[in-house]
Amino acid sequence: MDKKNNHDYLSAIQERFGSEVLAHEESFGMLNVELTPSKIHDAIAWLQADQELSVNYLTNIAGVHYPEALGREFAVVYQLHSWKNNIRLRIKGYLPKENLHIASITDLFDGANWMERETYDFFGIQFDGHPDLRRILNMDDMDYFPMRKEYVLEDATREDKDDRFFGRNNIEQ
Repeated sequence: MDKKNNHDYLSAIQERFGSEVLAHEESFGMLNVELTPSKIHDAIAWLQADQELSVNYLTNIAGVHYPEALGREFAVVYQLHSWKNNIRLRIKGYLPKENLHIASITDLFDGANWMERETYDFFGIQFDGHPDLRRILNMDDMDYFPMRKEYVLEDATREDKDDRFFGRNNIEQ
């Protein structure tokens, strides 16, 4: 049995999900695949179940906020690993700020539980089907999500700080 490489994984994903694959690239040896958010659960379940691809380890789930990307303001990023083939894979799905819902993968990986809770806690992304989606690190009574780039980082009267250097170009002060 030959070990698989990034091209093999990309080909298999494209064959299986076709037009649901919106973009792909390889950076620093890691395959990055953007999928339609509604297909991410299906794709991860398939990657996990496929005996040849054998994606059997969830490394991380994270959120990212891109405030200037209209209709794609939030990303959910899944970092996965195949021990069998020694392949690292990143699956991304972009969500509009008006609909921050994506399917939970807690039924596929037990470790997704706290990772999804953390992503909800900091970005407000709702993981549909999560068994206990609530804040994990911040206070329960917080009415905002602190990792969103919606807030000024520093006191506006300070001259030594500039929000542009932190990816916050259009913050009104």
